[in-house]
Amino acid sequence: MPLEERRIQIKQPITQISHSLSMENREKLSITGVEDVANFTEEVVVLISNMGVLTIKGNGLHINKLNVESGEIIIEGNINVCEYSDRDIGKRGAGFFSKLFK
Repeated sequence: MPLEERRIQIKQPITQISHSLSMENREKLSITGVEDVANFTEEVVVLISNMGVLTIKGNGLHINKLNVESGEIIIEGNINVCEYSDRDIGKRGAGFFSKLFK
């Protein structure tokens, strides 16, 4: 009986991208460590970062550059708030009641 070759795939650890924010004159925000954009409007941008959920609030917000592969994003507009949360938006489905009361 011939021996079968079995290839074992070893998962390499994914190199974690560092997370940073750099703001210029409350008009331009450069962020690294971004995994996904959960939601965006002209008033609110919700990002999934490797440090938690980041909510940016302001007026006239727009995404100027987005590269999810490298984890970089640039947001421009009048920025009023940058707020972190540990909620897992986008990583798990929302519960029944949270969908119902939106």
